[in-house]
Formats: sequence, C-alpha cells, structure tokens
Amino acid sequence: MAPKRKLQNADERKVKRTKFILADENFVTSTTEGVVLVTGQNDVGQLGLGDEVMEKNRFALLDIPEQQIVDVCAGGMHTVCLTKSGKVFTFGCNDEGALGRKTDEEENSEFKPGEVNLPGKVSQISAGDSHTVALLGDGTVYAWGTFRDTHGNMGLTLSGNERIPCEIINEGPIVKVASGENHIAFLTKNGQVYTCGNGEQGQLGRTTERHSGRDGRGGMSKAQIERLLKPALINVKPSLKLHFENIWCGACGTYAKVAGADDIYVFGLNNYGQLGLDHRGQQYAPAHSKIFSQQKLLEISVGVHHTLALNEDGKVFAIGRHEYGRLGLGADAKDATELTEIPKLSDVKVTKISAGSCTSFAVTDKGKLFCWGMGTSGQLGTGNDEDCLEPTLVGGKQLEQRSIIKVSSGGQHTVALAITTNNNKGESEQAES
Repeated sequence: MAPKRKLQNADERKVKRTKFILADENFVTSTTEGVVLVTGQNDVGQLGLGDEVMEKNRFALLDIPEQQIVDVCAGGMHTVCLTKSGKVFTFGCNDEGALGRKTDEEENSEFKPGEVNLPGKVSQISAGDSHTVALLGDGTVYAWGTFRDTHGNMGLTLSGNERIPCEIINEGPIVKVASGENHIAFLTKNGQVYTCGNGEQGQLGRTTERHSGRDGRGGMSKAQIERLLKPALINVKPSLKLHFENIWCGACGTYAKVAGADDIYVFGLNNYGQLGLDHRGQQYAPAHSKIFSQQKLLEISVGVHHTLALNEDGKVFAIGRHEYGRLGLGADAKDATELTEIPKLSDVKVTKISAGSCTSFAVTDKGKLFCWGMGTSGQLGTGNDEDCLEPTLVGGKQLEQRSIIKVSSGGQHTVALAITTNNNKGESEQAES
C-alpha cells in the first residue's frame, strides 16, 4: 500500500511570488515646463478662465502666475495641474470636493486655479468624475472628492466625501495611479495592482457581479462598502505569478500590462468591445485580451465606450463604439471589434493620446495636435461645435507659435500643455500678439 501523501499546511500551499521591483524612472513625470491651454465648457469653472466665460471653442491661454506647469489632467467637470516644484492646482466643480480646497470663502474661487495643500512634493496626478488623486514622491497617495454609482454618492472613504486630501492606500510604495470615472487603480513598486471605488461594471477586477454594487432596495452593508472603498488586490490567479508594469483606466474599465511582456489584462465594461474581449457586457475578473496583446503598446487611453491604443512605432489604433466619430475611422465607420489603425494618422508619428468621454486626441512628435469625435461643447478646439469623423489638425492663435506636449480630455472640456517654438518671443509677448 502506497504511503499517504503528507497534507500541506496553508502556508506551504501558497504559491511563492518571485521578488520583483519596478524602476522608479519608468514613471517620472516630464520636467518640461509648458503653458496651459483650455477649450470647451466653462459653466462650472473647469477652464479656469473666470466666471464670465461660459464656453470656448478654440484653445485659450490660461494664466497661472509664477507657476511652472509640467502636467495637466481633465476630470469630469474639473481640471488639475502639476507644477515642476510638485504643487497641485485645481479649478472647476467642487460640489463633491473634487478640488481638495475650500472655495466658499471667496466668491467664485472655483473658477480660477487654486493650490491644494498637500504634505509633500507630488510626482503624479489623475482625476475622475468627482475625485482627484496625487501620488507623492515617497510613494504615498492622497485623494479627495467622492465616487458615485447608479444609486448616487458612495463617498471616497467610509467617512464619506473627502473635501481635503487624505491618504487613501497603505500598501506601497506606489509608482503609478490611474483614475476611471469612479474608481482608482494603483500600481505598486512590486508590480501588484490595487483598486477601489465603484465596481458595478467589473472595473475593480476583484468582485463578483453579486457583490459589485448596492442593492437599490436595502442599500449596502458597511462591510460591503468597505470592501469597495478600501483598496485591495485585483483577483489574478496566484499560480500565474504575474507582475504588472503599467496600468490605465477608462470610464468603467481597467487595463494592466504584464511586466516584460506584451500581454494586457482587462476588466470592466465591454458592451462595445472596448476591452478587446469576445463577449459583450461586464468582465468582473482580469482577463487576458488577445486583441490588445498583439500590439507592442506604450499607452492606452479610454473613453466611455471606446479605447485608443498607441504602439511603440507611433501608430494609433481604435476599438469600440463609432458614434460621433470617436474612432476617427470616417463617415462610413461601424463599431470596431478589433484594434483598427486610424488611416489619417498613418503618415505621422504619435507620441501621446487621450480619450475623453466621446472625444479623441493625438499629439505628434512635431508637436501637432489632432482631434476627432464629439464637438458639441467646443471641446475639440476646432472653432465650432461640429463633430469630427476623422483626425483633424487643431489650429488657432494660441497654437501658432507653440508645440503641444500633452493633452487630456474630460467630459466636455479639454486641457493641453504646450511649449513655445518661437525663441524670439516670450510667452507674455505671444499672448498679446
């Protein structure tokens, strides 16, 4: 009779993870200083141009005195700017605390940039519909605002809305943060991914359908709210021994790139195939996307129902819903179920992409800005409110002597970072010319 196999204890059954550390330099924000250009709706101050301007349909210069801006981020109805010295400035809607500062002491102060008080130098920023995130140089993360789901306000923490910055995750150090409309993803230095917020569409990658949302009749227990609001690891099989080297978030989806490989894992809303999966609906657990893994991708940017992808050759691809021209594939386009290269950009090398709710943008290596998608509120910056069905070169007075280095599109507004290309004029002279 064969001897009985010795039963392993729980610790012995755990799959050992190999030691893995991501390099900090992979996530350092550029120190190139630029000026901030804004276009679109300003009804709640999201352009920072004061309360007398309701809308712009071409990019306008935003003055943030004595500040060297190195990064910009458009939320749903607010905007975030990062300075070279690691300070954060916000403006726009502050109903849920998304600005992280008091705006009731001075009339209409949400309509102009104001500094957020943070305990250290900030290295990264991200923004969702009603929340903002700041990653500090020491790997700690502070956030403010709130998450929302189909039943209303969820709060940012168990305390509810957070109107001033609070430390949101204790796991770390964190090397990258990314925001969806109502969720946040965190990438640790050890290559692990944590998420928190609204999980109704599966965008947290760690909840079942049954435990992803609040019951409209009886609400949600405190324990269930805590499971959603407290950052926790995504549900990847330990036996795969996966580490991740990058993350991106869309409105209701999350994308994670496997370290040292082209493989992309996805979870969240896939009703138009924007996750690159065969089935339609929600994906609650991380799934390998063959479609996204076929390209050597540098960047992914996601709207509500469409996704843009940039590969290492500077080529831009789109997938998902076609309405309003957000895919950039022309008047005869249909919904794309595969990553489809955008023909109108085939002759240029793209370095940055950005997808808003129903908009798309691309920045070339020559500093040119292309836009396509919904233009209803002037958020494309073309000078009118027409939709663009294919990539269209953005012009205007404020772009004549400038190169675009970064663009971020939100709900109904867009913000860009630009540098001067005419060395004979200063920024103040150009603004007056």
